[in-house]
Amino acid sequence: MEKLLIVAFIALILYNLGAGLYYMLADRGTTHRTVNALTRRVGLSVALIALVLIGIATGVIKPHGIGG
Repeated sequence: MEKLLIVAFIALILYNLGAGLYYMLADRGTTHRTVNALTRRVGLSVALIALVLIGIATGVIKPHGIGG
């Protein structure tokens, strides 16, 4: 379940990154849609990092080394 949540967050982050690129090319600086899309991307990235850290702290996610 936690892997699905992480993949969903990454998909949303990539969608907002692509939306920001599209708005940047389509709007040519006339609207704030690019800034809003990139702000959502940063917010989702911070939330994902926080969720991973909380998962590690609570034991839901067990980190391991390379090859471990």
